[in-house]
Amino acid sequence: MIEIFHGSKIDWLGKRKLFLAISGSVMLLGLISLVYRRGFEYGVDFKGGTEIKVRFNQKPDIEKIRQDLHDNGADSRLQESVGTNEVLIEYQGASAENAAAGRETILGALSKGFQGQFEILSATSIGPQVGDDLKRQAVFATLYALGGMLIYIAFRFEWIYGAAAVFAVFHDTLVTLGLFSIFKEQINLTVIAALLTLVGYSMNDTIVVFDRIRENLKLRRRDDLQTIMNDSINQTLSRTILSSGLTFITVVALFIFGGEIISYFAFAMVVGILVGTYSSVAIAAPLVLVYTNIRGRSVPQIAAPPRPAVTKSVAKPVTKTPKPKRA
Repeated sequence: MIEIFHGSKIDWLGKRKLFLAISGSVMLLGLISLVYRRGFEYGVDFKGGTEIKVRFNQKPDIEKIRQDLHDNGADSRLQESVGTNEVLIEYQGASAENAAAGRETILGALSKGFQGQFEILSATSIGPQVGDDLKRQAVFATLYALGGMLIYIAFRFEWIYGAAAVFAVFHDTLVTLGLFSIFKEQINLTVIAALLTLVGYSMNDTIVVFDRIRENLKLRRRDDLQTIMNDSINQTLSRTILSSGLTFITVVALFIFGGEIISYFAFAMVVGILVGTYSSVAIAAPLVLVYTNIRGRSVPQIAAPPRPAVTKSVAKPVTKTPKPKRA
């Protein structure tokens, strides 16, 4: 495997207070933004409304479409699909009746400005009750995923490792949602799919680090936990940076060139890859160390089971029988 950080000696655990302070500050900023904006900006999936996908004969003039919709009283969000003549029009309605009325308004405005120049590919109206159900199911899906991973890691390692990994993933989710609030990004079903993807991705990185810590604990029983954790993180750093870096390049390209239709999904992936990589090296292991220091437990008792006692065979003294002397 390519090693871009060969022999690195970064003291990750020594800077744990700084990392925890940074994470706490970002989460606090997200919480303040959430309170100031009075909640997230939900998409039609969760808030209810109408989505109409339209294909034009020629490349559409987005500003003209937006102006026509505004003149007809249907201020909508437009998402242009890059490389095609398709546009997704989102109109949020407070009730099922308003959603249906918004659909008629949008179609009327398009007919006036683009008579015979477009076709409707799909039109979906979602009532607010359905949006609430989807929102509740999304929250439960995320909690079930976290609970399942906690059980798996607690079974594979010990419960403190599972708790630290789940807390790190929970940290990733909170930071990502906080940045969505700060940058006024919309949360819809594709964002929930991105968050669930990131939960698995971040957990995988964390398990790789924990695996190396467990191996080193078995081999280096005389070293302290902080030294072992630092060495384990540095030994897996090349793998973490390479895998996360390649994924990051992909999602950045998706965010830049993917168009507005998947912009929310791509934004969640870009933020999540960065935050997930950061938490796997700077948050998860320090949490285990903090718990160990508080409880005052020794290193091998945390992760590595004690070696079976080896019974040494005791050599019996050899007694020589003296030969009889000749008379």
